Amino acid sequence: MRVLFATIPEKSHLYCLTPLAWALRAAGHEVRVASAPGFSATVAATGMTAVEVGTDDNISSAMADHRESQEIDEADWSELDPARVTWAGELSRMQMGRWGFAYYNEPMIDDLVAFARFWRPDLVVWDPLTYAGPLAAGAVGAAQVRSMCFADVWVAKRRLFGKLLAEAPEDQREDPMADWLGERAEGFGGSFSEELITGQATLDPLPERISAPADTRRIPVRFVPYNGPAVLPDWLRRPQARPRVCLSLGAANTERYGGDYVSKASLLAALADLDVEVVAALLPSQVAELDGALPDNARVVAQVPLHALLPGCSALIHHGGFGSFSGAMVEGVPQLVVSTPVSDQLYRAGALERAGAGLLLGHHRATPETVRAAVVRLLDDPAFRQGAAWLRDEALAHPTPHDLVPQLERLAVEGGSAPWTGGAV
Repeated sequence: MRVLFATIPEKSHLYCLTPLAWALRAAGHEVRVASAPGFSATVAATGMTAVEVGTDDNISSAMADHRESQEIDEADWSELDPARVTWAGELSRMQMGRWGFAYYNEPMIDDLVAFARFWRPDLVVWDPLTYAGPLAAGAVGAAQVRSMCFADVWVAKRRLFGKLLAEAPEDQREDPMADWLGERAEGFGGSFSEELITGQATLDPLPERISAPADTRRIPVRFVPYNGPAVLPDWLRRPQARPRVCLSLGAANTERYGGDYVSKASLLAALADLDVEVVAALLPSQVAELDGALPDNARVVAQVPLHALLPGCSALIHHGGFGSFSGAMVEGVPQLVVSTPVSDQLYRAGALERAGAGLLLGHHRATPETVRAAVVRLLDDPAFRQGAAWLRDEALAHPTPHDLVPQLERLAVEGGSAPWTGGAV
């Protein structure tokens, strides 16, 4: 069969999709990965065939100018308690979300639909922010599934919003997502349905007790770490003398928002007196920001593959990104999440803390003293290692991407429909 992957131009999203794309390709299926033109080299480096759609005019160009956007209420999708949300607050969040999702997707929608009509995929796999994917699937009658690189707060929030919408005064009712996606679907001869937001099914790597209660057709899949092209450094081929703590702040904040939200030097200084080896796995540009002498117990490295580093670690400090979070999860490594409230990061970190597998520290509270105290807790209290081990075992019990291929083959047959007719070509 033909499988079209669609992703916004973010490495973390692409890297979560890559092992499934490999599995489908290895099973003999034709695979294409569509994204913005400026992202095609990154896609091609995964070994997949890239398809350039749209332009590079997406939300990334505005992120560095609006660093505060990670901290506003509308950027936080983690509150799922019905008693703690209001109609006004959720409507504002959906309005902001629709703006951001459209900013990401509008440059690629028309080209992606045109390519789908040319190539005729049997299945479209889309990351949960690439709403161009289900639009392309509807236009050609292909089955379509979301592949998560978040906890599914997006659909969980959608369910909460729907209940509040039904209870709101009639003159205040507004559904920004349905209005946007409905208008775009109509342009291709279709109409809005909830499947344009939820997918026909959702591939979810998170164990059920830390995933969001999204009430969708959920297909568990094992998270397989992929960190891009990698070379194993010599020092990872030698026995380590002390417990190892990894510090990783990801790429998105540096590459998209103009810098990290916590001080790397302060984090390293906080751990300087501990009898551990601190490995700061950073981007070259992040390494360049470290001025002056480093603590004696710190090793700063550029672009080390986390999937090779984490198995030997006793703890991970990170910014809340899904790749770091899930990579540590499948290795059973206790985590300290030092995060802004953007998207689902507080939800996942809170769930991790409740599972006894780590700790959450909001970035404004991340002083040398609080970071040191949290890391000492993770290292000294065996309950965290046990909690992380239980979570690892639950995650590894999920089917691998390879195991999932027959189910996706059936879905491609059962989930197909008549293509939309009319509208733009």
